Amino acid sequence: MRVLIPFDPRKPKTRLGGVLSADERRAFAEAMLRDVLGAVRNADATPLVLSTAEIELDGVSVRVDERPLSPAVNAYRRETTGPLCVLLADLPLVTCKAIDRLLEPAADIVIAPGLGGGTNALAIRHPDFRVDYHGSSYLDHRDAARAVGASVATVDSFRLGVDVDEPADIVEVLLHGSGRADAWLRDAGFRLDSQSGRVTAVRISDEMTA
Repeated sequence: MRVLIPFDPRKPKTRLGGVLSADERRAFAEAMLRDVLGAVRNADATPLVLSTAEIELDGVSVRVDERPLSPAVNAYRRETTGPLCVLLADLPLVTCKAIDRLLEPAADIVIAPGLGGGTNALAIRHPDFRVDYHGSSYLDHRDAARAVGASVATVDSFRLGVDVDEPADIVEVLLHGSGRADAWLRDAGFRLDSQSGRVTAVRISDEMTA
């Protein structure tokens, strides 16, 4: 199955601005994208990055579309036929097994929700289904599927469910990650801290780690 991976390299992950500079956010976002691409390749699927700007990715096809997420994905869907998987680029814990689980159900639309009501991954087999990633998109996508007469299945997956938007999400990458995103965070000085009784992510300055 083709896997479409939307990505915005211009101003990614603005909600991480309190802990990462603009350049660091771009580098971290690309590290997560490369983790997702690795999982897609290991699942024997064909990735296509849907980017808002030009980006160099060795061996990966890139389609540039400056429009917001939903219009860009829907435009691509209207131009193509056959099954399509849409996988967000900020899922650094995703594995080929998690992608295989997403593709297992025979439903017309398979949804992997994220925390807080979002949609982190979709398997689309119905030609009339269109995405809408605003608000509580998990519920919206279920309604949109029913509106076109499509059957729906939900995949409960931790590795598809963890997307990194807020500083608190970094903890999950440090706890469970083993790819480029985890390595990038550790090289940038992030460490786990449980002294308060709850695991948090702290950043150690270069001077302290020298």
